[in-house]
Amino acid sequence: MAGPALVIELAEAVPLAAVRRLRDALARSSARFEELRSGGYDLNVHAASIGIQDAGDVDGRRPFLVSLMGPGFGDEAIFDAEHADEGDQKAVLGFTPTHAVGVVAGCGTPLDHVATALLTAAVMDVIGGVVNAELSEDQVPIVAGLPGLVATVTDPWPAAYGTAEFLRAWARQPGFRLVK
Repeated sequence: MAGPALVIELAEAVPLAAVRRLRDALARSSARFEELRSGGYDLNVHAASIGIQDAGDVDGRRPFLVSLMGPGFGDEAIFDAEHADEGDQKAVLGFTPTHAVGVVAGCGTPLDHVATALLTAAVMDVIGGVVNAELSEDQVPIVAGLPGLVATVTDPWPAAYGTAEFLRAWARQPGFRLVK
């Protein structure tokens, strides 16, 4: 996948009932939906279904991979690799993540950056969690006053942790773009 990505940090495994609700919500919002495994999905999201009213001249169907990671769900090696250099997340979040959800866009247009944030917020509406968003140095002051911001860190790199409300507020900022 060539587009931006976000990670939702989770304090515990997602209950199977919530995984089913997530699957159903993603399937309803998608033009194409494939369940790769329980908690792993390959889909084309309708931009309008996640709150994007004007996709401009870009096709409103955006490709994504959404993948629940951690013990019992799969992608444990990816989870471990993603968290190996994160530092002490318990000090920042109040918990040490045991599971995560990766939301990865298949394209990298400005629309895909916004769609990644809004799809991640929609996933969080279903399963909860705290988003971990890498920042560039010039984005730190932009996110500082946004609603739903839980914390920012600078080590090992600048990052913001926040709620679904935070993601939606950030995505509305002029020139919004995800780092990763």
